[in-house]
Amino acid sequence: MTDFESPCRDYDRVARAIRFIDENRLEQPDLEAVAAAVSLSPYHFQRLFTRWAGVSPRRFLGYLTLDHARALLEDGTSVLDAALEAGLSGPGRLHDLFVTFEAVTPGEARHRGHGLTLSHGTHPSPFGRCVLAASDRGICGLAFVTEVGEEAALAEVQSHWPGAVWCHDPDSTRPLAEAAFAPPGDREGPLSLHVSGTNFQIKVWEPLMRVPPGHLVAYNALAEAAGRPRAVRAVGNALARNPMAYLIPCHRVIRQTGAFNTYRWGLERRKALVGWEAAMALEEKSLQNGSEVRQT
Repeated sequence: MTDFESPCRDYDRVARAIRFIDENRLEQPDLEAVAAAVSLSPYHFQRLFTRWAGVSPRRFLGYLTLDHARALLEDGTSVLDAALEAGLSGPGRLHDLFVTFEAVTPGEARHRGHGLTLSHGTHPSPFGRCVLAASDRGICGLAFVTEVGEEAALAEVQSHWPGAVWCHDPDSTRPLAEAAFAPPGDREGPLSLHVSGTNFQIKVWEPLMRVPPGHLVAYNALAEAAGRPRAVRAVGNALARNPMAYLIPCHRVIRQTGAFNTYRWGLERRKALVGWEAAMALEEKSLQNGSEVRQT
């Protein structure tokens, strides 16, 4: 069993819990009701959730409220501006300080992967199973497996490199998957991404990668950072073509009202990603401050 197989199983129940809470939010279900919905006792559900998220269910769900999202958005512009000044691959926060971002050249983009041999494999993650693809320059695709199935996730990854030769080689992609989802303290140097996209898509993805974990940004702020303040809809389209689930963090982009949009890998997964990153950011901040955060 790998380090992520247990969190992968935990995620399934966490996602079911998030779905239940969303569907019954007007009734404000208590811990006993949520635990019953995922067929666990309150004690075991509390332990499972805290093991997965690092915080209690109550605190985690607080991260997903409109009030919390709006507070983050109020600071979103200044956070993004500060990150932009730090530089894409400089010492500032670039997706947990561990991603380097390399776009293909225009010539390579025209070839659409012809001449490349790409490896792929399916692996567990803290957010369910995922399909990861890699070139000799780094990770070139990542998609979560949804209810549609593993073949659909692989087809999504392959659609960004239609001319490539594909090789099923999970032994070579497994270390990359483990590195992608490793806790910050367990990473050994930067993780390289090999990205294929249009010039405009690259311009959108670059500032998005500067939004720190635990923070959110509105579509209009991201459009401004990409140099196209009036192209909010086009920014949305660029996010829809994101080839790197989680690594290019389109889950951090929400409406200006603080509401969560749909997410092609599942709305529950989006909320799980946002809440999990908020919990990790809080833990990291407490460690930096040398203090402990009391969990309710």
